[in-house]
Amino acid sequence: MKILLLISSFNSLSQKVYVRLKEQNHIVSIKYAIDNKLMIEEVKSFKPDIILCPFLNKFVPKEIYENTATFIVHPGIIGDRGANSLDLAILEDKKQWGVVVLKANEEFDGGDIYSFENFSMPNKSKASIYRNEVTNCAIKAIDKLFINLQDSSFSPIKQVLNPLHKKITQEDRKINWEKDSSSEIIKKINASDSSPGVKETLLGLPCYMYGAFLEEELKGKPKQIVAKRDGAICIGTIDKAVWITHLKEENYFKLPTTYVLKDRLKGVVEKRVPLVLTKHIDTFYELRVEKEEEIAYLYFNFHNGAMSTAQCIRLKYAIDYLKEECKVLVLMGGEDFFSNGIHLNILEDSKKQGEDGWSNINAINDIIKSLIFSSEIITVTSFGKNAGAGGVFLGLASDYIVINEEVVLNPHYKTLGLSGSEYHSFTLPKRVGELKAKEIINKCLPLGSSEAKNIGLVDKVFKNENYLKELKEFCKDLLKDEDSFDEFCEQKEEFLEENAKYINSCKEKELKQMYDEFWKEESLFHILRKEFVYKKQALKTPQRLKEI
Repeated sequence: MKILLLISSFNSLSQKVYVRLKEQNHIVSIKYAIDNKLMIEEVKSFKPDIILCPFLNKFVPKEIYENTATFIVHPGIIGDRGANSLDLAILEDKKQWGVVVLKANEEFDGGDIYSFENFSMPNKSKASIYRNEVTNCAIKAIDKLFINLQDSSFSPIKQVLNPLHKKITQEDRKINWEKDSSSEIIKKINASDSSPGVKETLLGLPCYMYGAFLEEELKGKPKQIVAKRDGAICIGTIDKAVWITHLKEENYFKLPTTYVLKDRLKGVVEKRVPLVLTKHIDTFYELRVEKEEEIAYLYFNFHNGAMSTAQCIRLKYAIDYLKEECKVLVLMGGEDFFSNGIHLNILEDSKKQGEDGWSNINAINDIIKSLIFSSEIITVTSFGKNAGAGGVFLGLASDYIVINEEVVLNPHYKTLGLSGSEYHSFTLPKRVGELKAKEIINKCLPLGSSEAKNIGLVDKVFKNENYLKELKEFCKDLLKDEDSFDEFCEQKEEFLEENAKYINSCKEKELKQMYDEFWKEESLFHILRKEFVYKKQALKTPQRLKEI
């Protein structure tokens, strides 16, 4: 089929839908819904069989949906209508939520329902639920849509035309520190993360709060800041305490909390945890390891997958420590992302953008060097969640790479005006060949798990339902035969000795090319990074998507 994706941005759900449709050999065109006139022109030009809108914040013009079957993906259950659907579901403690695919008509979210999928609501942030449960259910619902469209006996379900639910305001999200429990505070922040945040005034500074974690030991008076750790602060509540990891000032962008409050936190004690926790506890932490005999599963849960210089240094220390403690080291990434590379928001905030950017890229390169040159162990990357830019190439540093079937990778840099480092000019061609490597870097398009496996970028694709079980079985198999393990490490050591000079030269060439991108004031990177962190609205469909 000829399918037009009409979207407001090429977000994680839109990317996943695009990947799925390409895997099914549909002819796909992607267009941004800039205004009614452009939308109508794009439809007339492409002449699609159907239009899919996985992420659209504009009303589809009558001239479009009356002439071409247009389907809206709505993150709500049957009868749910209006914006802020997930916000409301979290605030109202819904146990079940879902996704519906409905046919566009004159009623907002009021068309007939052609497919739907429900899920159990986890206790997570709105952004996390959207990236995981909503996205996975949306893909299943779209698959069902195509089955139903081909079934001559199928009849759509009439949408229940409940009133549009109320718009959630800051008054609904407001925290009453003298009455709200820790769980209520976390719920309000979860319902507002990643947008718009919960409005608050901390130490005299008006701001919006994000990233809430329960604290099990520290306590304080309600709204008293009792500690700080790795960019976050701990605030007392009526029953326990909560950590707040990120803040945003009005008309600015999100940053780690201590970066925003700065000197206002003078005298607040730094409460550290071990470099790598060996079990989950109710507090804020970023690094954790699960040891199963001689296999170490290293989790690094960095907010939105962004890795600052300090976070890179801590991750490298953790890797170097674990290399002495295991035979197989598995990189697990975080709860929502594996990694997305360097920390663009911190760089944009920096008064020394060139210097801090240079430090950040060198710090992530140091992690990758430690992984590549780990001849004494076997390293495994687990792409259990999406990854982008330098985060993909961090993963490519391992000996083996496995991926969850639902994951989408974005192994490219150019959309931010960067040529990239992370040893990608060594690791990418090593896996896919020089020609394919150049194509991937230049096209700047998302890759699904099937394509990643077909081109050799990853070694194994595991089903989402049994992902962790299959991953662990794969890792155990690497240690079944001691002679095979020893032989692998010996061959790896020989390869590294023979190719060390070439591998290091790849990194040096990358950094030489990147130097001006970081240090020159007129660099395109500085312009595109600013647009990215301020979430500047696109005025046209990006060229790379036009060329699909």
